[in-house]
Amino acid sequence: MKKDSQLPTMGTRRNGLKKEGFILSVDVGTTSIRCHVYDKKAEIRGSCRQEVVPLYPEEGYVELDPEALWKSFIFVVKGAVKDAGVQMYQMEALGISTQRATFTTWDRTGVPFHNFISWQDQRAADLVTSWNRSCTLKAIHGVMKVLHFVTRQKRSLAASLIVFSTQHVTFRLVWVLKHYKQVTQAVAKGNCCFGTIDTWLLFKLTKGLIHATDYSNASSTGIFDSYQMCWSQMLCSLVSLPISIFPKVENTGHEFGSTDPSIFGVAIPIMSLMADQQAAMFGECCYNVGDVKITMGTGTFMDINTGSTPHTSVNGLYPLVGWKLGPEVVYLAEGNAADTGTAIKWAQALDLVSKVEHTSPMAYSVSDSNGVCFVPSFSGLQAPLNDPKACASFMGLKPSTTKCHLVRAILESIAFRNKQLYETMLRETNIRITKIRVDGGVSSNHFIMQLTADLFGRKLERCRHHEMSCLGAAFVAGLGVGYWQTCEELTKLHSAGDIFCPKGVSSDCAGSEYGPNLQRWERALRRSMHWYKQP
Repeated sequence: MKKDSQLPTMGTRRNGLKKEGFILSVDVGTTSIRCHVYDKKAEIRGSCRQEVVPLYPEEGYVELDPEALWKSFIFVVKGAVKDAGVQMYQMEALGISTQRATFTTWDRTGVPFHNFISWQDQRAADLVTSWNRSCTLKAIHGVMKVLHFVTRQKRSLAASLIVFSTQHVTFRLVWVLKHYKQVTQAVAKGNCCFGTIDTWLLFKLTKGLIHATDYSNASSTGIFDSYQMCWSQMLCSLVSLPISIFPKVENTGHEFGSTDPSIFGVAIPIMSLMADQQAAMFGECCYNVGDVKITMGTGTFMDINTGSTPHTSVNGLYPLVGWKLGPEVVYLAEGNAADTGTAIKWAQALDLVSKVEHTSPMAYSVSDSNGVCFVPSFSGLQAPLNDPKACASFMGLKPSTTKCHLVRAILESIAFRNKQLYETMLRETNIRITKIRVDGGVSSNHFIMQLTADLFGRKLERCRHHEMSCLGAAFVAGLGVGYWQTCEELTKLHSAGDIFCPKGVSSDCAGSEYGPNLQRWERALRRSMHWYKQP
């Protein structure tokens, strides 16, 4: 990027006209792509949104059309600037937040070899199960346990506990290399680029000049060594992934280049790439050790700030790079449940409820679920159970069961999964929780929020804005160009929303009104596990 030849032109024009500057931020989520224009007070001045349309070519396959995603990206950026009533040259910087572990491969001219393969895709489930049961992995576990005993290095302990997941890129990329001949041919010729959505968009925005990602996105792939802060040579060798196709990894707040002027009419500095959950954590201003963020969207993602040290988990919490700004690295430990908003949308599709906002009143309209349990595992069960073969199910149905009982059971299951993840996080990290902030579309559901607060025995703070990933990417981009100066300044801009305090339910649930309900639900979980035929 020719920094000196592009940026002053924009700056001179802005300064000459004495126009107010703004930060542009785009979040590519699982269900929609959104763009916001932010002002100095972190208020949204303009917005635009489009649906992300998933493709289901076969059972268990979930894909996105790269070209459709690119067109939607351009559409929402132009739409948000127009909605703000400002000009494109007033954009000081662009930040990009994206869903994680959704990837494609393409040639050096930018032509993709296949559709994006979503993080929800299950095509590699059998491959994952096979590797998790393999003698090779058991041998690695044994060797690394010995190394940990001798060296006491956490990195060795982490390697001794590694369990592969369908949500990580690793085996979906292995699957691609096995099934798409054009990809393996391109790799052999040195004409293949791999990238998650952020890398693909950066490549397109810079007309193929930049093939890069940031640490937060890289650490979310499952192929990155968060201890050494580089792509894992050991893992790539183990599963035969060509490390040559991976993008360069940069700081989260890096100057990645500028948008080609032909796209938006001006060159806008691209100052942040962030994985969506890490971006939401930053947008929530969870900058201190012990800060917890819960995002309830398509899935639930619970993250705790572990400071400058990656967390080593025995129950499936994943050590992530939250962000790297300058020399400072902040790590997170994350647990997730894949089917949160998915379960509610499914209930709507079945006409259990006409509108999503009706689910909370319906749940409150009955005193309990009438013994009905729902297991929210359309995409298997994640931490702490980690079973990709678990099925979604209703149990305990009776002739007296009504729609309201079913809806309440669905909402309860979301809060119960929150409880599972929270207890795992407390037990594993041994970090004192300082605050818990909640965002995401499902956080607008009063029943789920209150029951979660009750089960935690902790106060929850729901943010006024649900789309915190967009704000987090904007904050990092703004810091990069001096639009905002410090994290302390950002914390002052953070605006709290509703507070949910626990009401009469003990944090361990023993002897509480929800004790039997939770135990019955946990029984239902166990009976839903290992449902699909093992290879």
